Amino acid sequence: MPELSHGRRMLVLAICCMSLLIVGLDNTIVNVAGPSLQHDLHTGVDGLQWIIDAYTLVLASLLMLSGSTADRIGRRRTFQLGLVVFTLGSLACSLAPTAGWLIAARALQAIGGSMLNPVAMSIITNVFTDRAERARAIGIWGGVVGISMALGPVIGGLMIGSGVGWRGIFWINIPVGLAALALTARYVPESKAARARRPDPIGQVLVAGTLLFLTYGIIEGPHRGWLSPEILGCFALSLAALVGVLLYEPRRTEPLLDLRFFRSVPFAGATVLAVSAFAGMGGFLLLNTLYLQEVRGLSALHAGLLTLPMGAMTLIFGPLSGRLVAAKGPRPSLVIAGLGFMISAVMVTDLSGSTPYGWLIAAYAVFGLGFAVVNAPITNTAVSGMPDSQAGVAAGIASTSRQVGQSLGVAVAGSVIAGSGPTDSTAWWIIAGYGGAVLLLGIITTGRWARATAAATAARLDPDQQKVAVSAR
Repeated sequence: MPELSHGRRMLVLAICCMSLLIVGLDNTIVNVAGPSLQHDLHTGVDGLQWIIDAYTLVLASLLMLSGSTADRIGRRRTFQLGLVVFTLGSLACSLAPTAGWLIAARALQAIGGSMLNPVAMSIITNVFTDRAERARAIGIWGGVVGISMALGPVIGGLMIGSGVGWRGIFWINIPVGLAALALTARYVPESKAARARRPDPIGQVLVAGTLLFLTYGIIEGPHRGWLSPEILGCFALSLAALVGVLLYEPRRTEPLLDLRFFRSVPFAGATVLAVSAFAGMGGFLLLNTLYLQEVRGLSALHAGLLTLPMGAMTLIFGPLSGRLVAAKGPRPSLVIAGLGFMISAVMVTDLSGSTPYGWLIAAYAVFGLGFAVVNAPITNTAVSGMPDSQAGVAAGIASTSRQVGQSLGVAVAGSVIAGSGPTDSTAWWIIAGYGGAVLLLGIITTGRWARATAAATAARLDPDQQKVAVSAR
């Protein structure tokens, strides 16, 4: 691929960020519309749960498959297909006459969304070849992901409160998706792996099965009972599929999931960091939504507006995190993120119906700072040192870890407060624990020894990078 001008590279980055914005918004924006959805579609709690969870479940199951497919058949082609499917899914959501229709349309949205996140990341990785410039670009990308996730409840509350209704949530995606599709065709260059990798259908089924059954079990566990035959069966099937991955994938010459990735301490750490950080985010948003609307009696609009400090901090510090990663490496950002999660959660461990709003706003701002700076170092660590031919798979694993983490955080928080309500301090201490994990892993995975394992892993994956591994020792 010929070298692009700086302006063209920034335009490609902006196009990728457009798609990421709408995908991230749809991860959280629907939560605040729950009561309106129940009323209009005449559905119960179970129907509402699936309206929210169908998106995350399908997205988590397909992200890695989409990333590897893009490396094989072309990243721009896959990205364009994802935009088409996501936009059509959004249109179907906005027209949904029943809960069943909306659940199916949300799943269609997620199929398209799975072709956007990891593929956009691999496009960025291939367009920005300079290490420092790539880190800054990833910082902007990470900031957009964080902004979209944090602003979801705010925009959802504004839509519901202003009378537009829940259908307007999905209308937003249509013009943005169409604009991104036209701009992609005009300005984004095509790229793919230097040598096409053979499909791995068995590996794809095993990986999807691992994520599908695990995510379903995590989501449904609080409602159906963690020890129910259905949930235990899901976890058993997930474990069996995982064992299948571990036994089958190393035997293939070109596996879907190269398990050698995980010999890199930074890459393996980035996977666990993503799970921990997004578990904290998912739990934090769920608990606050329930607290503000059920305990404090706020409307969806006022609840969304009260969380604006979270979105504002993400907007300000998300892009700056990329510059910090480029200048100082990932450790400072991860330390700040871990401390932000921990401090904000501890601040609200003693919630009541009379907790001062000023104290809540301060806690939201601290959490927003932590969440703002965590995306860039996770993504940068996941793809750094990996051969360009596997950038889509690496980015797909990181994105999958985010979705699994979010599902886990919501499930755990929901099960903890099932009989006690969102003021239960145990749930908030668990979120503080997620922050502690981010802090600890941020220190462990960014030292000299960890960097040496990354260089050695890159040399195993691509012999041309052998010199990198030798120089890092």
